[in-house]
Amino acid sequence: MSKTLVDECRGVLHVYSDGSIVRSANPAFNVPVHDDGTVLWKDVVFDSANNLKLRLYKPANSTKGSNLPVFYYIHGGGFCIGSRTWPNCQNYCFKLASQLQAVVVSPDYRLAPENRLPCAFEDGFTAVKWLQQQAVSSKRDSWLNDVADFSRVFISGDSAGGTMAHNLAVRLGFGSTELEPVRVRGYVLLAPFFGGTVRTKSEAEGPKDAFLNLELIDRFWRLSVPIGENTDHPLVNPFGPVSKRFEEIDLDPILIVVGDNDLLKDRAEEYANRLKDLGKNIEYVEFEGQQHGFFTFDPNSEPSKELMLVIKGFIDKY
Repeated sequence: MSKTLVDECRGVLHVYSDGSIVRSANPAFNVPVHDDGTVLWKDVVFDSANNLKLRLYKPANSTKGSNLPVFYYIHGGGFCIGSRTWPNCQNYCFKLASQLQAVVVSPDYRLAPENRLPCAFEDGFTAVKWLQQQAVSSKRDSWLNDVADFSRVFISGDSAGGTMAHNLAVRLGFGSTELEPVRVRGYVLLAPFFGGTVRTKSEAEGPKDAFLNLELIDRFWRLSVPIGENTDHPLVNPFGPVSKRFEEIDLDPILIVVGDNDLLKDRAEEYANRLKDLGKNIEYVEFEGQQHGFFTFDPNSEPSKELMLVIKGFIDKY
């Protein structure tokens, strides 16, 4: 009996009727890497059990005692695709390190459907705990330790990575005491990939030819949510029927960014407004005319440059 293709994501993930999964070694976004030498980088294993690595970046002109903030950038891809090694991810991390004058940490995580949620969230937590281990280790990595300020850490994520950043904010709570001496000062959610069983207006009425259209959104969730669950799962829908009540959770400051042409816009805006109404320290910025992922597609566009200033302003406050 021949197998047939059941699901396909961006040409890199293929799921077949017999349950087999084939992943292409090629990235979905085959763009040139712009490594001009102004930012240094290297890969580090942070979870040997799952063979997970992260990529570290720092400005080439940083010197011992620079005390640079640490900025996590967790890549997107609907929990199904993406990697720290993809050129679009690497190019954006170059920009973040140079423009923010920060150490950037870009971790990988296990992908669905081979590893359904909550695997990715567990890996995100492990990647942050890795930083704590670096801060207290007797075998200190001078590449990182000589320039990083472990008391000024920011956790950012793009799309699915933004959902991971949100869940880390909830898990760690205000002050991130379980990470001492590491201190998370704030979170940056870039077009967070939230879901829910009830359609929003922007999902239902968004263009079918959008970069992240409704059919692809549904496909990502179908492949990534735990078997037997739906998109009201607490890790997916922050305000779902069985999600935690935020009245009882103290959070560090959160910046939410979304394009107004993004099908995820309404969920991001509702998230920001509901947390604001509960008295949380929330900033919400919407970019006119922009689609999902605009900042990584063209990091040199005017909206992308403006976003970098917004992120820098947020970091400088804390």
